[in-house]
Amino acid sequence: MSMKHASIIQYKKELRLKIKQLKYEFPKEKKQREVRGVNKELEQHSAFKDATHILMYWAMADEMPTREFILKWYQHKNIYLPVVKGDDLEIFLFEGEESLVAGEKYGIPEPAGEKLLDESKLEMVIVPGVAFDNQNNRMGRGAGYYDRILKRLPMAKKIGLAFGFQMIDEVPVEPHDIPMDVVITGK
Repeated sequence: MSMKHASIIQYKKELRLKIKQLKYEFPKEKKQREVRGVNKELEQHSAFKDATHILMYWAMADEMPTREFILKWYQHKNIYLPVVKGDDLEIFLFEGEESLVAGEKYGIPEPAGEKLLDESKLEMVIVPGVAFDNQNNRMGRGAGYYDRILKRLPMAKKIGLAFGFQMIDEVPVEPHDIPMDVVITGK
């Protein structure tokens, strides 16, 4: 591992801790206001309006919440969620909250329904992240799940969702990192 690569990894580790602390300190009312703003902007985005097959994520406690948005839209559009299989993500149709089961690896709710076999159907991917910058670069948790899945979906519109404090001056980028087309924040 080169010295530069090692310093990027260390910087990312420090950045993840810093963002985690900011999330912990973020006031609940402000959080709810930003979530409403993000949901409204996402609903009004032309890519969302035009898409019928959308990959989203069921948010973990420290991510931009998506539950209400998914529940509002899954009967109008085909909303898919990722399912962790080993080191990869498979894509399954969301068929209602009652169809969710605890994921094997992280315990994140995952759909137990129909697997999407033709991933090229996906017109849009809504992506979580730890941090983003104004060049639409994204830093995830470090496991690379989304970078691998985004590589398989070059034609899908990639939209990151973030709280305002997750926007930083510059995300450290490595060759495997895939930028977003747009980052929607609650600011």
